[in-house]
Amino acid sequence: MYIRILVSGLLVGISGLVIHVSNPGTIDKSSPSEYEISQQANGLHGYIGYSSPKRPEGYGAGIGFYTAVWPLVEKPLAGFQIGLPGNWIIPDNPDNKDMPCCPEGTIARTWEPRGPTWASVFQTQEGGLGYWRGNRYHYGPPKFSMNGVPNCYNSEIASPGWPFFYRAEALPEDELGIAQLSNRIVVPPDGITFVEDLEGKFLGYTHMMLPLTEKREGPPPTGDQSWTLFLNAANFKGPVAYYIPEMWSRLSKEYPAIEGMGLDAREGTMGGGGAMEINTVPSFEMKTEQGELFIKIPQLQFPVDENGRSLLVQDVTYYSKDALFNPVKAWKNGGEAVSGAFSEAYSWKPSISPRKISLDQGAQLNAGGTRLGGLESVVETIVNESNAFGLQWQENPYGSEGLFPQYFKQVGEERIPVSEEDVPAELKSSTFALAGTEKEYVNWRDGNEIVPGNFIIDKSLPYSTPESGAWTRPGPASKAYTIDLKDGSTVTYKWYRFIDQPSFQQFDWSQAEKEALQQLVEKIHQSWTIDKTYMAPPTTGELVVVDPALILTPPSGMEVGYVPFVVRQEKKMLAAENPMKLPLADL
Repeated sequence: MYIRILVSGLLVGISGLVIHVSNPGTIDKSSPSEYEISQQANGLHGYIGYSSPKRPEGYGAGIGFYTAVWPLVEKPLAGFQIGLPGNWIIPDNPDNKDMPCCPEGTIARTWEPRGPTWASVFQTQEGGLGYWRGNRYHYGPPKFSMNGVPNCYNSEIASPGWPFFYRAEALPEDELGIAQLSNRIVVPPDGITFVEDLEGKFLGYTHMMLPLTEKREGPPPTGDQSWTLFLNAANFKGPVAYYIPEMWSRLSKEYPAIEGMGLDAREGTMGGGGAMEINTVPSFEMKTEQGELFIKIPQLQFPVDENGRSLLVQDVTYYSKDALFNPVKAWKNGGEAVSGAFSEAYSWKPSISPRKISLDQGAQLNAGGTRLGGLESVVETIVNESNAFGLQWQENPYGSEGLFPQYFKQVGEERIPVSEEDVPAELKSSTFALAGTEKEYVNWRDGNEIVPGNFIIDKSLPYSTPESGAWTRPGPASKAYTIDLKDGSTVTYKWYRFIDQPSFQQFDWSQAEKEALQQLVEKIHQSWTIDKTYMAPPTTGELVVVDPALILTPPSGMEVGYVPFVVRQEKKMLAAENPMKLPLADL
């Protein structure tokens, strides 16, 4: 038998993928005698999501929901990136019809279909649960990661120290944008891990405005909105970290036309709803001697209840400033203490509606691709009687209930699911490389003429920080501590006085401003413990358990006003071999 294996040029951004093509000893006579198999990086692309109506005026100070947490693939795969259901919060500027929010010289400004305002790619709060190609440490379940885009996708900031996976070194201190707020949970740059018993479990998260700092006249003018991530899990409830308002106003320093239009000053909107974002999925394509094209993608699996449904998102809620922002402002100014609970009286729960599944194969950077057809015979998006979004599975001729079709065939202008029995044996035996086999991660920014940077990452490198600058002046208040996570990594962190953490050292704040912020955070640490209610509980289901190693108890004398700040994350083996990173190592 003559076999030709073609590695597609579409593997841009994915390196180290290994192609396995076997030649079974017994081949069905219906199999072609000559074929070619190519591995692609764009085997599935698109969205599985829901729509949300326009929010009422004034209800853009907080947005949250509960999302299912489950292992989408049996084992993590190389070159695989899919976000579980999440949302994209953007600044609401409804009166802007034609003024470009993105200046010339930014990446998003080159995306002409987003014009004339580029409002949808100007600034975003995204991230959430998912599998990302840039992850270095894999363990099966998804991870949770923040991600903020402050400047038209020139950069992305995902933790109190690092961007969204595209460099091993910490961000330069003048690009830091997330402040650690909680004194009970540490935020690893590779994402928050969970206990692996995930069946039927949900994670609640809300981005909520808090008035942690005052407005500043500038330059550049900066608002007083500190968008803060709140989590609701079984073993952690409350605020985690927040986007510093100056992160959003920074772009207006060189582009004053957008002053007052960023997330530091404007309410947020979800941009029409939320979705699973299928970004990068490897595939095998096999073209037979007869000209038939078959496609294999990884097996995607979903949790299914007794009604044949996969409940993915529930309790979508918007909040006004009276839900928490204004009470905290009064507390800050000497008023009564605030419990931190989001006031249901100042919330709005939209009636969401399902969007038709929109998926394709072969797309390049959101363009082109061949539409997938025939999916409605397998699965459809629904919103159930309790206003929860999910999937309704039909009687599945292509596999068990809850399994997305794995094999497709080109028929006319679309690709339709086919049974495994109808696929050539050579394609069925082709296996996808597992995560961890990649030597490098090539970020999509690589080669971009607008934004040069360190976008090709040696995946063996640890996340590291400098031993100078904002990381050491004024510096930490503790020695180094280490924890081992369920993803096989070791995290090293140090305790900083809240106002001394590296993220703040770039700002020329007065001593009075620093102390006012420090005092407010000390009040929050004293009153907002991790066992209280902030988000209302989920309508149905249980809460997921965060990896217990991430839940900390502050050292003696640092119970209030100090926060843990990651200074390194690496494989456990590397940590054990490095005498400078032993548990409780002295500074």
